[in-house]
Amino acid sequence: MSTRYPLSRLAPYGGLGLPLAALGLPLTVFLPPFYSQMPGLNTGIVGILIFAARLFDVITDPLIGTMSDRTPARFGRRRPYIAVGTPILMLAAWFLFVPGERASAAYLLIWSMMAYLGWTLIYLPYTTMGAELSSDYDERTRITAWREGFFVLGTMAAIVLPAGVGKLAGGQAAGLEAIAMFLLVALPVAVGLFLWRVPEPGGAPSHVPWADSVRLLAANQPFRRLVTAYLLNGAANGLPAALFLFFVQSVLGASQATAGIFLAIYFLSAVAGLPVWFRIGRRWSKHRLWCASMAFVAGVFVFTITLSDNTYSYAAYTLICILGGSCLGVDQAAAASIQADVVDEDTAAGGDGRAGLYFGLWGMATKLAFAVALGIAYPVLWLAGFDAGQPNDATALWTLAALYGLLPVVIKIGVIILMWDFPLDRSRHAELQRTIGRRNG
Repeated sequence: MSTRYPLSRLAPYGGLGLPLAALGLPLTVFLPPFYSQMPGLNTGIVGILIFAARLFDVITDPLIGTMSDRTPARFGRRRPYIAVGTPILMLAAWFLFVPGERASAAYLLIWSMMAYLGWTLIYLPYTTMGAELSSDYDERTRITAWREGFFVLGTMAAIVLPAGVGKLAGGQAAGLEAIAMFLLVALPVAVGLFLWRVPEPGGAPSHVPWADSVRLLAANQPFRRLVTAYLLNGAANGLPAALFLFFVQSVLGASQATAGIFLAIYFLSAVAGLPVWFRIGRRWSKHRLWCASMAFVAGVFVFTITLSDNTYSYAAYTLICILGGSCLGVDQAAAASIQADVVDEDTAAGGDGRAGLYFGLWGMATKLAFAVALGIAYPVLWLAGFDAGQPNDATALWTLAALYGLLPVVIKIGVIILMWDFPLDRSRHAELQRTIGRRNG
């Protein structure tokens, strides 16, 4: 189906991304440092616990994706999972963001696992539906751009709320509680509008036998290349996200309020940069646009390793946030749109609408990459003698800067090399659509 969707459906579709993003940034950026300072916990322990929770999350992605593919279509294959995941995520977010003064390691592990489960039940079917709403090469990019635009707005809310409330109430705990309250209100409203206004595309449940499913996956060369790129890019994006607060506070000497300003600049630049990048690459294939954005951000971000605690570094880091942030939206939207095209490769080869499985596997790769990045970065920092909230020596700060600004750039370069000659371009996608059209009569 190549329908151009009206704003009356695109807005409710994209709008669900707002509360999800408002939860996603704090889970990655704010919670690990917050729990690291609790009695009985430290940077290394928190990194290991979140790594364990992420491993659980990695396992659930392909399972939930496959279940939604095989769900009878009477009430929709994707929408019931979104409805079930909403109360789970609301409950887990409250306990995770409002832990009290002495949360234990078991507390953090259990509620992190529950939050990730609720998130996956919503996010995975949600993004899968985005791929199924249209089969048009460019309309898919338009749909994912709306979703990523709302994700940026939700991220802005996650920056402003804890910074503003924390400053007024005098503590980080109050800011995290404000995020939990926002989610309790915004998530059910967004889910309600989504279920009301966004019809699920028709389609029968998948009946491909498991043996044939594995064969189709193994034969899908664009999938193998893309999932590898997702694994690497997830690590490259996860490292600076997980280490952001440590970097700006320990290397730049900034306060948490100033860190919030840096994040606001970064994500405002993402909003402004998304239409600019799509205009620049409107005649390119998506993989070339993605590679161009990664090359640009790598060339900008590498300069973070030259920064230190001085006025010049504040100005330089602001410029890095502006230029690097301008690539964020296209980095997410172009890659997500390529995912949908790779599913067509499977369908043309004999699959029957197994987008949930594919998106589950991509989600698994991204989360596994982040889990590995966090599971390595936090213990390495601890071994280097880094202590959150305390003065650190030159070795600890150099290790932090290298993990934050150098390693992600090296990984991004590897992703560019992998994706530059990606075989599924505009002409190949048109050929796939003709093949699928002939099969469907």
